[in-house]
Amino acid sequence: MKIVYAGANALSVLPLTALRGAGFAVCAVLTQPDRPVGRKGVLTPSPLKQYALGENIPVFDFAKVRDHAAELAATGADCMVTCSYGQLLTQDVLNAFPRGVFNVHTSLLPRWRGASPIQHAILAGDAETGVTVMKTELGLDTGDMLLQERISIAADDTAGTLAQKLFQLGAECIVRALRTVEAGTAAFTPQNHAAATLCKKIKKQDCALDFSRPAEELCRLVRAMNPEPLAYTSLHGKLVNVFSAEPAEGTGECGQVLRADKTGIYVAAGGGAVKILQLQFEGGKRLSAADAVNGRKVAAGDLFGSEA
Repeated sequence: MKIVYAGANALSVLPLTALRGAGFAVCAVLTQPDRPVGRKGVLTPSPLKQYALGENIPVFDFAKVRDHAAELAATGADCMVTCSYGQLLTQDVLNAFPRGVFNVHTSLLPRWRGASPIQHAILAGDAETGVTVMKTELGLDTGDMLLQERISIAADDTAGTLAQKLFQLGAECIVRALRTVEAGTAAFTPQNHAAATLCKKIKKQDCALDFSRPAEELCRLVRAMNPEPLAYTSLHGKLVNVFSAEPAEGTGECGQVLRADKTGIYVAAGGGAVKILQLQFEGGKRLSAADAVNGRKVAAGDLFGSEA
């Protein structure tokens, strides 16, 4: 069975390599156009494009895939697999593949349809999440499900560590799912649309630490925004990114540093306290709490604010 594979980020390479390793013929890769990266704005191909070029796989990097359905159909592919591709597909694109388009989605659909399911599962305090392979239709992640697998969310999982687990699981799932499509034994289950929850793309303002909120909630925000775009606050009018934190006991004015020593920076919250373990001051490097305290960058009595 011939496949076009669509994705962009580094983790989207995992399902592609699994499909190739399982013997599926990947006749083309579809990805995003090269983007400016770094302070100098150097045009850089997506990680998926870099991998594909290194493996001599033809690459399409259309700015608007909806305008190129005929070129996709001309590949002769039976189906397309999408994984963190980032563009909405039109009916013309879906029709280009006689056996359908299948998406590897990193949530237990219908929970967390949308652009940021991994972050929202952590933010919500979900005990588990997983991967759903679904048949793509025009609605946002509304298609019938072909396969679903669950995993637990560890207490210390960040968006980064959880994504690594989920994309690896997704690589295994898409191979199993496409083997049923190829054999003509695929069985699809409609989603329970009444139970659906939605998640939008994360914006920078979503990452601000509001210390009037409970400590548990703030620590989930820190985990959900690591490795990027990172939870943040401010101190003495300067931006402070927070990489790692955990709930602790303590009471005081919201945002006030109750204690600062080698064990952590304890900040009063709306319920309990947040123990900051790793942080980065504006213009500086990532520091442990101990180094920040030793460098006299923060001390008991200081007041963190939710605005930079």
